[in-house]
Amino acid sequence: MDSVKEVVQQKYGAAARQARSGLKANCGCASTACCDPITSDLYEESQAGAVPVEAMLASLGCGNPTALAELKPGEVVLDLGSGGGIDVLLSAKRVGPTGRAYGLDMTDEMLALARENQQKSGLTNVEFLKGDIERIPLPDNSVDVIISNCVINLSSDKDRVIAEAFRVLKPGGRFAVSDVVVRGEDIPEAVRRSMELWVGCVAGALEESSYREKLAKAGFENVDLEPTRIYRAADARHFLDEAGITDDAVLAGIDGRFMSAFVRAQKPLGTRQECCSSTCCA
Repeated sequence: MDSVKEVVQQKYGAAARQARSGLKANCGCASTACCDPITSDLYEESQAGAVPVEAMLASLGCGNPTALAELKPGEVVLDLGSGGGIDVLLSAKRVGPTGRAYGLDMTDEMLALARENQQKSGLTNVEFLKGDIERIPLPDNSVDVIISNCVINLSSDKDRVIAEAFRVLKPGGRFAVSDVVVRGEDIPEAVRRSMELWVGCVAGALEESSYREKLAKAGFENVDLEPTRIYRAADARHFLDEAGITDDAVLAGIDGRFMSAFVRAQKPLGTRQECCSSTCCA
């Protein structure tokens, strides 16, 4: 197991235990303010009230893909890195009984919590799968919409994640994820690493143009990246101080350079993946 994956599992396992105990999950960073204002006020009151409270408490996303993905009744949705299940449950309500919502997560504690939340919600068009987002355990051309809430940035192999997303999407299927994105490549490595720790608790955010290029290279079209929340250096000041980064000029240079964004793309119509076995395609 690589070190990034191990750290993610540890932090998100701890977050699941926090939610179970009735506490709002945090990323386990040194600063008590490390995940705010990143994870706060992402869901409308009506959405929060539509899912078990533990699903809200376990949420560590930086966006609200279900509000932006324009899900339709009857669609099949897959959430990459589904955590406590909030976005899966909200998606299941949107696609209705003729649709289906899958959640994929690698952390046993989060999967157990998500399944408990599903039972409490009474939704039957939901299934939580254990696995890695780099190896999605679903057939080719089987999903209408892929969502994710600031999890792809945590992967150490984003090209593989994007290729897998392309594989499982049906022709015309939509990639509609929230993720952490960086603007510009001229940020000092130590500062970038510290800001990423503040934003997502482990490093890995893609630069904006690189994100676009990776999606296009995988075969996606209509790629669009829309900022949804800009992070200010002043908000991270306490955390950066703890990391020993106190130079005002450096802080001014990174102000507004990290953001959460809604990333859209589409698998072209007429595209169909080649099967790697006799059973992979329906």
